[in-house]
Amino acid sequence: PRLAGLGRLEELDLSFNRLRRLPEGLGRLRRLRALDVDHNLLPAFPAPLLELSALEELDCSGNRHLGALPEGIAALRRLKTLWLSGTGLVALPEGLCQLGALESLMLDGNGLRALPAGFGRLQRLKTLNLSSNLLADFPDAVLALGGLEELYLSRNQLTLLPAGLCQLRQLRALWLDNNRIRYLPDSIVRLRSLEELVLQGNHIAILPEGFGQLSRVTLWKIKDNPLIQPPYEVCMKGIPYIAAYQQELAHSQPALKPRLKGLAFIVYELAGDPGYDAIQSFFLSPGALYVLAVNLSAYVPQRFYGSVGYFLHWLGSKVPHAVVCMVGTHADLCAERELEEKCLDIHRQIAAQEKRDAERLRGLVRQVDEALGQDLEVRCSSPHAAFYGVSDKNLRRKKAQCQYLLNNRPQILSPVLPFGCRERGQARRLREKLLSVAEHRDIFPNLHRVLPRSWQVLEELHLQPPARRLWLSWWDSARLGLQAGLTEDRLQSALSYLHESGKLLYFEEHVTLREYVFHNLPRLIDILNVFCERDAAALLRKLLRGGADELRAAQLRHYVEGFLLHGLLPAHVIRLLLEPHVRSRQDLQLILELLEKMGLCYCVNKAKREPLNGAAAAWYKFPCYVRNEVPHAEAWINGAGLSGPPLAVEQLQVQYSFPFLFPPGLFARYSVHINRHVVQRSDGRCQVYAYRGKVPVVVSYRPAGAAPRPATLSIASHAALPNIWTAWQAITPLLEELNVLLQEWPGLYYTVHVLCSKCLKRGSPNPHAFPGELLSQPRPEGLTEIICPKNGSERVNVALVYPPTPTVASPCSK
Repeated sequence: PRLAGLGRLEELDLSFNRLRRLPEGLGRLRRLRALDVDHNLLPAFPAPLLELSALEELDCSGNRHLGALPEGIAALRRLKTLWLSGTGLVALPEGLCQLGALESLMLDGNGLRALPAGFGRLQRLKTLNLSSNLLADFPDAVLALGGLEELYLSRNQLTLLPAGLCQLRQLRALWLDNNRIRYLPDSIVRLRSLEELVLQGNHIAILPEGFGQLSRVTLWKIKDNPLIQPPYEVCMKGIPYIAAYQQELAHSQPALKPRLKGLAFIVYELAGDPGYDAIQSFFLSPGALYVLAVNLSAYVPQRFYGSVGYFLHWLGSKVPHAVVCMVGTHADLCAERELEEKCLDIHRQIAAQEKRDAERLRGLVRQVDEALGQDLEVRCSSPHAAFYGVSDKNLRRKKAQCQYLLNNRPQILSPVLPFGCRERGQARRLREKLLSVAEHRDIFPNLHRVLPRSWQVLEELHLQPPARRLWLSWWDSARLGLQAGLTEDRLQSALSYLHESGKLLYFEEHVTLREYVFHNLPRLIDILNVFCERDAAALLRKLLRGGADELRAAQLRHYVEGFLLHGLLPAHVIRLLLEPHVRSRQDLQLILELLEKMGLCYCVNKAKREPLNGAAAAWYKFPCYVRNEVPHAEAWINGAGLSGPPLAVEQLQVQYSFPFLFPPGLFARYSVHINRHVVQRSDGRCQVYAYRGKVPVVVSYRPAGAAPRPATLSIASHAALPNIWTAWQAITPLLEELNVLLQEWPGLYYTVHVLCSKCLKRGSPNPHAFPGELLSQPRPEGLTEIICPKNGSERVNVALVYPPTPTVASPCSK
């Protein structure tokens, strides 16, 4: 109560306590300008606040049961900033509309369905946050706020935007993600001040003409929309590419196919061979039709997951909306009743798997909702809480991720189509099925999109059969561009589109590769096939094509054995393997750069200068070939092995868990991607030992075991507690490299945890796991230790759970 006697007080922060009421005399603080009472337990808006006539900033966020605002709030005439996030509001009083000085109003995380009629009187309002409410219609009163600069309407239920949106000429930020918006009004292109435009997670198929005029937009998110025009691949590249596409379409004759008269299928046959794990994901793209073939004569219900279920999980993780046609082969080897029973069993088990996956994801959503229903203080006070210390923002991201996975499932066409080589009728039915699916506008809308004629001609010119060359120089490609009517400044957008849509490879951001266009994909696939070969005799035949004496043959046999055991090859042997594809050193160097970019290999000992004798001295490591459990193979090239790490003082370990599926080939590709961050590395089949500077790091992969043990990938380091920041510095770039790689798998569910260092030190087989979301949150002020729930008396230093500075949030956390 004595607080009310501080007559000169100007700022008061009471946030993150357990206050259920404020002192009655608080209204006597006539000079109070800023008051924070956020994240308390206030059951209603405190009446004494209405007497604070000098108040300019008020934060009541996180008082979940505030429930309603009084009409008398109009008395706070000087109020400029008002935070009411997550306060349980379902309606706003008209009195709020009399706060004429208000500049910033935060109403996110409530249950609002509409705004008061007089809301447009808040003419000084610059920032309005209405995200995570229940708005089904765009609130028209907002259109009267001519000075509005930031408008946040994420996670509502909006379906339409008004044409009058262009009245908000000062708007710099417009967030509309995770609604149900089907199209944008043409007038949106007149919002020339826009710098942030977030549209992901809607139902937008077509962007308005002239959309590229929004040239100031630097923050642009459009993923998870069924985009047709411009093509999805163009939209994902950003506003400059949309502008280039629309300009090209405007002055180039469009290549329009209003009705498809025929279809040509480009077929990639992946065979389900584990030898292709490292490269298969490159051939899975959103616009494809997937045929999953099952040998019905060999199929038994007990092997459903290995024959069907696994591939559906794999495909759904890479292409969430994949269209899958199930074909049962060898049907002519099955009796009629057996055929019917097996097809029915596959259909039934697919439905059961989908149901289990959906129930699991819904369970996760319920867990997150329960956590969101608690105060943050409750989550922070109990280490036993499911989401200990996780912020509301990170929980909402996690929920959005689960909802995305629930809403974007593979489209599995039923029933299973039986196919046997002896029955022509079955072949005809399969052909008709594939054609009818491919021509279906709702299933494959991209086949009906409009492209600039110049882009289509450019594609045809690049893919003409001259086809001995694997690549074209940028200037060769530019000459083809001129034939298509594209000047050099317009060529890059067209090439980027062809790359994103899988017609050719053009890496515009790679220092070396951006000077080349890889237009001959069949030859590139031939090259990739060389590095998927596991047969020693076949590899040796390739090396001995030109003949060799006994000594050289023995040496080459030694290289092949080393390759199949340790994944190591010198560059000159790689050149021999790739003949006749490689005709010069430049060809070889480009191919090796490309393989490294794709995550298939890395250079172990890149020479600092050209060797005097002209021979390539570099050795290359292909991690997918490593068979030895204990890393040691590099010792015989480098001349020394890694010494064992010193006794760890404190252990730091971040673990990624994959409950549904660990992407095939991911560990091998990841071990290539981290190479630029580490030194003195040594690879095993499931481990990498290395150093970041002088700090040791260990990357470990553990395959899934008996249920419910999921596959895991861990990144670990160690240091003395006073120097633990060095361990964080060592592993943080590796974490962020993995997050980037996982962006290639938008339908993949995984979790991240920081393992308890005390449990690790004890050698616990099941250490406590702190939520990985803490990695992207700042360390709590004033907190020095955290209790480990595995042993209630044991305390863990906060520096062993939180990094010194927050890391980038996980890419799958939308």
